[in-house]
Amino acid sequence: MRLILRFFGFLFSAGAVVFVLLAAAGAFFYWKYSQDLPDHAALANYEPPVMTRLHAADGSLLAEYARERRLYLPIQAMPKIVVAAFLSAEDKNFYKHGGIDPEGIVRAVLTNAKSGKKQGASTITQQVAKNFLLTNEQTLDRKVREALIALRIEATYSKDKILELYLNEIFLGTIVPGRNLHGVAAAALDYFGKSVHELTINEAAYLAALPKGPNNYHPYRQTQKALDRRNEIIGLMAQNGYITREEGDAARKMPLGVNPRVAFPNAANANYFTEEVRREISERYGEKKLYEGGLSVRATLDPKMQAWARKALVDGLIRYDQQHGWRGPLTRVDLTGRDWGMAVAEVPALGDVAPWRLAVVLSTAGGSVQVGLQPRREASGAVTKERETGTILPDGMRWIGRGAGALSAGDVVYVEAMEGGRGQFRLRQKPELSGAIVAMDPYTGRVHAMVGGFSFDESEFNRATQAQRQPGSSFKPIVYSAALDNGYTPSSIVQDSPITIEAGPGQEAWTPSNYDGKSGGPHTLRYGIEHSKNLMTVRLAKDVGMPLIAEYARRFGVYDDMLPVLPMSLGAGETTVMRMVTAYSMLANGGRRIRPTLIDRIQDRTGETIYRHDNRKCVGCDAEKWSGQDEPKLVDDSEQVLDPLTAYQMVSIMEGVVQRGTATILKQIGKPLAGKTGTTNDAKDAWFVGFSPDLAVGVYLGFDKPRSLGDRATGGGLAAPIVLDFLKNALKDKPPTPFRVPPGIKLIRVSASSGMRAGSGEGAGTILEAFKPGTAPPDAYVAQPAAPPPGAVPPDADRAAQAGGLY
Repeated sequence: MRLILRFFGFLFSAGAVVFVLLAAAGAFFYWKYSQDLPDHAALANYEPPVMTRLHAADGSLLAEYARERRLYLPIQAMPKIVVAAFLSAEDKNFYKHGGIDPEGIVRAVLTNAKSGKKQGASTITQQVAKNFLLTNEQTLDRKVREALIALRIEATYSKDKILELYLNEIFLGTIVPGRNLHGVAAAALDYFGKSVHELTINEAAYLAALPKGPNNYHPYRQTQKALDRRNEIIGLMAQNGYITREEGDAARKMPLGVNPRVAFPNAANANYFTEEVRREISERYGEKKLYEGGLSVRATLDPKMQAWARKALVDGLIRYDQQHGWRGPLTRVDLTGRDWGMAVAEVPALGDVAPWRLAVVLSTAGGSVQVGLQPRREASGAVTKERETGTILPDGMRWIGRGAGALSAGDVVYVEAMEGGRGQFRLRQKPELSGAIVAMDPYTGRVHAMVGGFSFDESEFNRATQAQRQPGSSFKPIVYSAALDNGYTPSSIVQDSPITIEAGPGQEAWTPSNYDGKSGGPHTLRYGIEHSKNLMTVRLAKDVGMPLIAEYARRFGVYDDMLPVLPMSLGAGETTVMRMVTAYSMLANGGRRIRPTLIDRIQDRTGETIYRHDNRKCVGCDAEKWSGQDEPKLVDDSEQVLDPLTAYQMVSIMEGVVQRGTATILKQIGKPLAGKTGTTNDAKDAWFVGFSPDLAVGVYLGFDKPRSLGDRATGGGLAAPIVLDFLKNALKDKPPTPFRVPPGIKLIRVSASSGMRAGSGEGAGTILEAFKPGTAPPDAYVAQPAAPPPGAVPPDADRAAQAGGLY
């Protein structure tokens, strides 16, 4: 008996020692593997990366910025059928285990031993844990650390929260090239073109098949495997009681139904705009916030205006390019013994020039040009087997002047389908000329449309915001605004006569000239803008003083620090289209400063507004109900950069540019418009910037490596027609609202040629001129003797002086 007790005592002691050793070993291993694991606080504060989405003013999706494309959906909003599919496919015991599933481990071991296939036993919690690990290497150390993190996650989160993280985290492959999908909400959009709430049983089951290896079940490359795995999951859903047997049988008969969405219908038109927004957000918040912060950005872009602006600019560039001849094919391919479709498929094509298509010339026999169109690609990226051919009609290549003889078999060219003719095309050519257009709300600075070049795919350089070019005569309104703000009137007389500016000792004198090389004597200040007279502008700037004009240029945002020399009065400095349109907007809005913006509002992932462009105060907007009080009022406390009366005088003068001056092509719109053309030295740049009462727009044209546009090129001939095409659409449904006349302005009929008050019988040759109080021409003029004594002021000069001064 004593021996038995002693034996059991030995066993107990040995067991205690073993237990202590095992406990010590377990503690050591736990200490070792938990050294660099995230603590509970880090887990509790974890937020998975969520993509930033950019919406246009009408709510349509413009772009997404992400490294991992993910839309985060709370578990409460997750459809039950989706939850059922993923639990059946990945972890049916999820709501029973504590992070590690012993039953699943045993089942995986038995399955692996029986079938020889490798089956994992990771729970959903363990898969979430992978996101906290540095690598995905298949080692024992990593699996131990993964299990420990899973236990910590279970101690930190509720089951619903863990499932929420999983369904929003899991990688679900790529169906649209370049778009890596994470989470079921983003995958539902890209695979099926629908919201996750619209998924059917078979669609949810297919998504649930993807975590095991998206490439293994790719809908195009591994269609049968994808169907088999999807049907297996549908069977598990029925077996687990989530759907009936009948529902499962019906779902298994369905095709995969993958239908990749067209993510951004306005992308081709708005690439320059969306890239500018991306840069701004990155500079404001950093790349991590941009690509992972889940921001919701509401842009100012109007998709219709953007489309009109892009078409107007592209048409203008093509118009100029075709007038300057055919430069030859894009490239050539050898068609000998080859499928022409594969040959032309290998040529890179611009993706944003639709409806243009790349084509290869197959034959020019008999003067008829037969072409084969570049084959389209499937969603998988494979070239389709379908081959399309057509004919370039003589009318479609008349502009090249040489007919079919200009082309030969193997030439790769762009073509565009002709209206109403199947298989009939016109020849196209990428323009060398470039340019930009910006359309803006002159009262808020909201940019409705911005196009920075012919093709974003060809060049991401944004000529609306990045191209520094001379504005030429489109800068003159800033000079004349400074003059009107400092004693001049629209009827002031300025000499349009030769002038030479001495540059100083040892330097060559500067002798400016008008565009036509002529001079015309004394004219009104209005005439100097309407007909863009350089000599008058230089004389005016010399009198007003270039330091003052430099200050006005700074106020209007055209230049930050303009060199105060006289050539700058003719637009010899460099600025951007965006700056010029912003400056003109300040004239249109009565002289108030605005900040151009492409973004209305930014919200973070929780919906809180973190940025708003319009910070005007709204008095009375927070009233709970209307009780007879005054209407709410927006208080605009923006800086007044120009006297409102001066601003209107400039608007009135620039209306004359459209009515009688260098931009009369815009008269055909038949609505109040004002603006100014611009052409630089050697015609290297052509401009038009202008506005209606509620819309400002500017166009610049020029070569990226500046060279002359041609001897007869002008802003009125090249840029203004583009603005015309745009405004025909943009103002089509707008009433002909006149420009707003501010209180204090006196409208007086004067002679258009002399600026003097018109007599009662005068009609032709008179205009209504805008004057500030006390500056109008007198009702009567000082009578002069028939023969003035020596030294007296000539009568005409005296009358002109009384009208505002002779210079």
